[in-house]
Amino acid sequence: MSDRGVSFLFDLDGTLIDSVYQHVAAWQQALQAAGIELSVWRIHRRIGMSGGLFTEMLLREIQREVTPALLEQLQASHAEAYIRMMKWVRPLPGACRLLEHLTGVGIRWAIATSGRMPTAKYNLDQLGLDAASTVVVTRDDVRRAKPDPDLFSTAALRLGTDIESAVIVGDSIWDMLAARRARGLGVGLLSGGYGQDELERAGAIRVYEDPADLLNHIDEIGGRS
Repeated sequence: MSDRGVSFLFDLDGTLIDSVYQHVAAWQQALQAAGIELSVWRIHRRIGMSGGLFTEMLLREIQREVTPALLEQLQASHAEAYIRMMKWVRPLPGACRLLEHLTGVGIRWAIATSGRMPTAKYNLDQLGLDAASTVVVTRDDVRRAKPDPDLFSTAALRLGTDIESAVIVGDSIWDMLAARRARGLGVGLLSGGYGQDELERAGAIRVYEDPADLLNHIDEIGGRS
């Protein structure tokens, strides 16, 4: 039986790690290498959903045939480009302190990311987390990623907590839509580039600037023992 005590489920890129714009640049490079020209803003508006769905939607927008080979090529090129930019990726302000606070007061938490483990592991290292001892759900672990709820539902299951008692923290509308579909409480952060009104319309019950601001208001969303 699931524990109905509060838990926190975190997105990773743009929520705990300042990596959204590196991902945007990496996708732009991957698309250009395949002869696909797209404005950067169109790419940014899709960051946060699964890579496969992301590329399918963009290719449909420009009326280009979506083939498995092209999707595989784009995802591989994106991963290579992102790895080259990882040296500029850092934790967002307050991210480490937020996780330390939750651990210190006995609140369970997990990470649920649309990325795959090779890139997620680097981000976990930046946060000082061990992938072997941290509950982390990646795109490799679920059938569908955001905006489907599978990542967050699986993370709650692995924690042994009730998804309806979970605070789901993310930076994109895709996180908030997934949180709503999972029946958790969505909390938005502005650190991924989406506006407060967008996050609230997608289902966020509260919106904060970044992990540091969330920590300063943690009592508002039940983040105390």
